[in-house]
Order: sequence, then structure tokens, then C-alpha cells
Amino acid sequence: MLANLTLPKLIERDKFSHKGSYGHALIAAGSYGKMGAAVLSVKAALHSGAGLVTALVPECGYDIMQISNPEAMVLVSGEKELHEVLDLTSFNTIGVGPGIGTSESAADFLKNLLQQYRQPMVLDADVLNIISGNEALLELIPENSVLTPHVGEFRRLVGVWNSDNEEMEKLIALSVKHKLVTVLKGANTTVVSPEGKTYINSTGNPGMAKGGSGDVLTGIITSLLAQGYSSTDAAVLGVYIHGLAGDFAKTDLGETAITASDIISYLPQAFKTLE
Repeated sequence: MLANLTLPKLIERDKFSHKGSYGHALIAAGSYGKMGAAVLSVKAALHSGAGLVTALVPECGYDIMQISNPEAMVLVSGEKELHEVLDLTSFNTIGVGPGIGTSESAADFLKNLLQQYRQPMVLDADVLNIISGNEALLELIPENSVLTPHVGEFRRLVGVWNSDNEEMEKLIALSVKHKLVTVLKGANTTVVSPEGKTYINSTGNPGMAKGGSGDVLTGIITSLLAQGYSSTDAAVLGVYIHGLAGDFAKTDLGETAITASDIISYLPQAFKTLE
């Protein structure tokens, strides 16, 4: 079933609420040489409404994260790559994948994470490449989790296709079979719910086709999921806001020079528009 994007309403903030009212998001990301991905994802989560955001990074990224995102709390695991899974009971959701690498250590970290945390989470980037090489991990992903592949990552997950219709069939089949929300990133990003309902996004522009843009989306969706939005609503709303922020950036800066950091800078304007 195809549908134009139906936008969920933003959760109203009660005058007497506090940071605990809006969820605690964990972003597990980064490795030596790829800390930028973690920084972008955490910064986007901070700008997307979660009451608390904690970064789980390897020790090599501790100073980087504390300096770049003073509003976030930081936990460390491993020296240059994420290694040990810490106590996860205090987090409403987890976003995992940006910049963690695809080494054996990273794969072990992911497996342990999936075995220990059974609530919906957001899986992106290197995590999807790890899963594509170990399909048994798909069965460990909690139901109603959100996968955010770009076309290359999606092809590695499901194999090749010969037409747009076949690509859509594979996208729906993946979501329905494993009861996941799948976000296929690109022009007119497509979101498919666990029931197979398909949403086509209307925001965004070619200037957003830059490294780090997907890491920003991971942070946005993770933050929304932590606040209590359903997995489908978090994905649909997150994709729309991500693209809208990119469109505001394009208006002021033009397409060519937009960076992922610019998208984050325009998130407040995007949320304000919806408020």
C-alpha cells in the first residue's frame, strides 16, 4: 500500500515537564578515525528533543565527544573500537552504527548488544554491513526497530533487483518478515512499516548527498523514539524533518556547499515550522 507522507503531530510539551519526561537516548557510535559520525549523530539527537542523550564511544573518542557535545553524557567501551556492552537498563532506546567499523570486534559488540537489549532501536551504517554478512543477526533485532540503509547497504542486505517494482517488493518483504521499520534513504526516501505500509517523503534535496547526512538522520530518529513516538512515526517524522532542515539550508546556503553539520544547524527551524 503506497501513501503520500502522512506527518505525525509533534508531542506537546507540558509546562511542568522535566528532562526525564522526554526520554533517554543512547548513541553507540564511532571508532578510531570515524569519530565524526558519532559526533554528528549525537549532536542531531540533542537538537531533536530527547531529554537526555548519552554517547557510548571508544576511549579514543572520549575527549572529542565531551568537547563537541557538552550537553551529552559520555560512556566509553574499548580503546579504538566499541568492545564491551555496558548496562543498558536506563535507556529508552539506542541508536547504533555510525562509524563503528565492520571488524570482528565491532560484530561481537553488535551481537552482544542485540542479545541484551530487546526494545526497539535504530540501526544504521556499519551495523547494516555487519548484518549483511551475518544474516542470523537479523533474527536478533528487536521487533519494531528502525533500519536506515542507503541503496548500497540495502542491496547488501537483500540482494540485487532488476526493477523499481522489485526493489519495492524486497523493501516491503524485509519489513514485514522481520517486523521492522525500514527507511530506504535517497531521493524521495521511502519508509515501510512492519505492516507493509509505505510512505514516500517529500522533503530534501541533492545538496544533502554528503557524508554524514545519514548519521544526522540516525540521531534524529533515535531522539524521537526515545521520546515515546512509535517506531513508524519516529521514522516518518524524522525523515521529513531531516529533509526540511536540508531544504532550509539549501535556501540560505545553496546546494553545493551544504554539509551534514549545516543540516543540524537548521533542525531548530524545521521543528519550529512544525510546532
